[in-house]
Amino acid sequence: MKRKSLTNLEKKVTWALTKYSDLEDKNIISEIGIKSSTFYSIKRRIIRQGLIRELYAPMINKIGGELLVVIHSNFNPVIPLSERVKATKRAIEISEEIFLSVGEEDKGFSLSFSKDYTSVGRINDIRTETFGKLGLLDGSYPLEIIFPFEISRIERFFDYSKILSTFFEIEDEGGGKVWFSGRKVVNLNENEKKVLVGLLDNPGISSTRLSEKISIPRGTIERIRRELVDNGLIRRLFVPDLKKLGFEILAFYHIRYNPNKPPTLRDLDFLKANSSLFFASRKFESIIISAHPNYQSYKNDKMRRIRYLRENNLVAKEPLIRKYMLEKMKIIKDLNFVSITRKILGI
Repeated sequence: MKRKSLTNLEKKVTWALTKYSDLEDKNIISEIGIKSSTFYSIKRRIIRQGLIRELYAPMINKIGGELLVVIHSNFNPVIPLSERVKATKRAIEISEEIFLSVGEEDKGFSLSFSKDYTSVGRINDIRTETFGKLGLLDGSYPLEIIFPFEISRIERFFDYSKILSTFFEIEDEGGGKVWFSGRKVVNLNENEKKVLVGLLDNPGISSTRLSEKISIPRGTIERIRRELVDNGLIRRLFVPDLKKLGFEILAFYHIRYNPNKPPTLRDLDFLKANSSLFFASRKFESIIISAHPNYQSYKNDKMRRIRYLRENNLVAKEPLIRKYMLEKMKIIKDLNFVSITRKILGI
């Protein structure tokens, strides 16, 4: 795919949407100091060109969810990726809990939300049985990493602002956003549930059009949306198409820390780095997903992390690292939060 060349203003707006995604557009305009007409023109254009897309993510830990689960697998490379995708879509990716699933010929990973471990265990049993029957597994079971919200920190959740600021050479001060820290269930009425799911299913839609879809008055939708945002029940995301921007590699890290020396917050800050778009951790374990424009960037970033882990005696054995080439990687399920939200809310 040919890399899309952006002007400096287009870079600034693309980055700002990821950096200030929690803000209303008028406040983003104020933060970056450009004309409203220029901002809206660029925003419409980069969305239309598929360079970035707008989403709402549910704060699943506040509506009844208990876990974030990451599962990664090695596969028999003899089985074509297309056959694997076909089989898993029928048996596995239809599960409401899975909101992201990607794969290459010999490997893959998925991310899920769940209200309890029973649901996760059921999916993993189906996954292992399906892979086993088809001869897909390459000598090992799928490995699951569980992050209960009450004892975990998800400090980046598809937050691309640091990646883009480095890539576009834009100064970006301040830390990242903390997601899903702790667990507190908020009870919603039926209209609030319908608006929440409507926003997840129709991101970027006007209140008027959403009103037509879910049969709730526009004014009520606008009031509920403000309350959902203000109460931290949903958050806006802007997700860039990294391949179109010129990135080549996605890296997946599974780090198990030394049981005699768990990492400090300072250690975790170092390991996050500017390349990370996803970072989840509990006391003795972390998952990192990072993005890189080329192999040298990936290699430098990997060696920087490994060197730090070794020098500070933070690991008993080498972390598991998997490199995904964006040109070859298949997105099987792409950031879809609607099904699991419906399931947890009971609608």
